[in-house]
Amino acid sequence: MRNILIIGAGKSSSYLIKYLLDKSQSENLRITIGDLNIENAKQLVGNHPNTNIIHLDVFNAESRMAAVKKADIVISMLPARFHIEVAKDCISYKKNMVTASYVSPEMQALDEDAKANNLIFMNEIGVDPGLDHMSAMKVINHIREKGGKLILFESFTGGLVAPESDNNLWNYKFTWNPRNVVVAGQGGAAKFLQENQFKYIPYNRLFRRTEFLDVEGYGRFEGYANRDSLKYQQVYGLDHIKTLYRGTMRRVGFSRAWNVFVQLGMTDDSYTIDDSINMSYRDFVNSFLPYSPTDSVELKFRHALKIDQDDIVWDKFLELDIFNPKKMVTLDKATPAQILQKILTDSWTLSPNDKDMIVMYHKFGYELNGEKHQIDSTMVTLGKDQTYTAMSKTVGLPVAIATLAILNGTIKTPGVQIPITKEVYTPILEELESYDITFKEYDVPYLGYNPLNI
Repeated sequence: MRNILIIGAGKSSSYLIKYLLDKSQSENLRITIGDLNIENAKQLVGNHPNTNIIHLDVFNAESRMAAVKKADIVISMLPARFHIEVAKDCISYKKNMVTASYVSPEMQALDEDAKANNLIFMNEIGVDPGLDHMSAMKVINHIREKGGKLILFESFTGGLVAPESDNNLWNYKFTWNPRNVVVAGQGGAAKFLQENQFKYIPYNRLFRRTEFLDVEGYGRFEGYANRDSLKYQQVYGLDHIKTLYRGTMRRVGFSRAWNVFVQLGMTDDSYTIDDSINMSYRDFVNSFLPYSPTDSVELKFRHALKIDQDDIVWDKFLELDIFNPKKMVTLDKATPAQILQKILTDSWTLSPNDKDMIVMYHKFGYELNGEKHQIDSTMVTLGKDQTYTAMSKTVGLPVAIATLAILNGTIKTPGVQIPITKEVYTPILEELESYDITFKEYDVPYLGYNPLNI
């Protein structure tokens, strides 16, 4: 049997494991799952005969290398920073490798070794990055093939709560790593292109510069800019494009309210709060506000941020119960971001019956025969339950399909790579449609950012 090693069996692994188990008989597969905590893997696998669950510490070189040596292909579902040691083992033992993570400089440095050993190291094959690459390149290449010239590309993705589970004023719950949500956008100004002009949005203004997006059947969303929209300009072959913008999707109104936390400094992760372990939520909020012998914390909060009492934004903060003097932080030497994450987790954790949702939206503007055109492409995927989530589906299925394609030799090109070639994305996107991960494309009028053509 052909042995697939999966390292890491966290929340995004459910669909990945199910897909490979469903194919194990017909494709002659044995699935080995290695993790520090094997309980989740046991629940996902059940009594399936073509499986092997092992305790695997990625920092234990001996056991890690032994597991890689026995595999025919390795899937790393570890946090991105841990991939590199697995990748080096894959070079040593001449094993192909698949991850859903961004290509790190350390991973890219293995490109020559991978090619020399005829190995495929497929990265960024989850949802974002992953599905965004594949679905975008399919349309971009189609436009080029008919003679069109790309002048605009925008791409947005959001991990959100499904409509039937959307029951708070923020229209948001944590469907992935809460920390990534709290510190999103930090580390430098957002950078993008609009009508041939470089544009920058510093962090303190990021959440007040949004654009609206309407998705058929799901209503209106807003998008705020990712930190570096130009990262894939050369990769996608968009060197002469006029507008290039990548962003994150939320429901309308989220960013305006989130901006309050940014302005107060509650998302800062660079210093710790003294005596945070003995703070109440109310104390935490008050620590960012001026002293007053008479005014309440609520009044100071509204005054400092110019929030009217009848503003829906105010109701959002009341809903989070951030002024409660009895709820305690209970975190020692915590940063503001860590405390905010704890507060939000109280309100934004998915309930057992809640479902999540992945939304993706692309815009392609192009010139053809002297005329300007636009294609909008949207994808919405809903989760089934807390195990088989939309996030695990859109991350795990592309990883699984790519793994089997590499194993079967339908993906042949060696090296450290991402899924931007027809060889990779065409069969994967076609198979994903059978799992209801589909992109709907619409021809719409091209307006760009200068609709009056001034």
